[in-house]
Amino acid sequence: RIDAPAQQRFLAALSASANVRLAAKAAGFSHAAFYHHKRANPAFAREWQLALQHGYDALETILLEGWSHEGHEYDHWRDNESPAIPPMTASQALQLLYLHQKEARLWSEPEPLRRRRGESDQARSIRLSLIYEARMEHERELYRVAEAGRRARGEPRWSRHEPDPPELPDLAQVTGWSKACPEPVEGASGKAARDEGRALFGGWRLGDMERDGR
Repeated sequence: RIDAPAQQRFLAALSASANVRLAAKAAGFSHAAFYHHKRANPAFAREWQLALQHGYDALETILLEGWSHEGHEYDHWRDNESPAIPPMTASQALQLLYLHQKEARLWSEPEPLRRRRGESDQARSIRLSLIYEARMEHERELYRVAEAGRRARGEPRWSRHEPDPPELPDLAQVTGWSKACPEPVEGASGKAARDEGRALFGGWRLGDMERDGR
């Protein structure tokens, strides 16, 4: 039975190599056993996906940094000054700019978004919608993972997205904000009695408006 330590060994090895068979061997089980465990446990399947993405990113970074023996095979031209632009007319120059604008400035359209041979507009629209939904679900999954980690650490919900709440005094002790009693009138209790003829916030009452003919 794949216990918790074996799961953690598998996920750690997978995050370092993106190699399922290698990670399973390092954890002491067959890769088939882990695939079965993945299908039966959605939470483990989620961690599998995250670990695989981490390993994929690590391998991609290493390759981009020139880990491959072919990493610097073609980059010698960068050390030399570019030769002079060959003779061409203004029309030829504009045509070249038009042909390579997307690739040189805007980057070319990603391969999954390109129209496939014989694909109808409806089929392409459905395929792009599925790609978008899969991407949004991936973002939601990352958010749920981050929220689960936040709750496990006991952090409040606003700690990552909102500033600290302001410090307020006891609002019951705040005075001097009302115009209900403009002049102190000592009552039997020794406290200023409230002027019932004036609104709490200093506004006009209906009686005042009728008396003034408004």
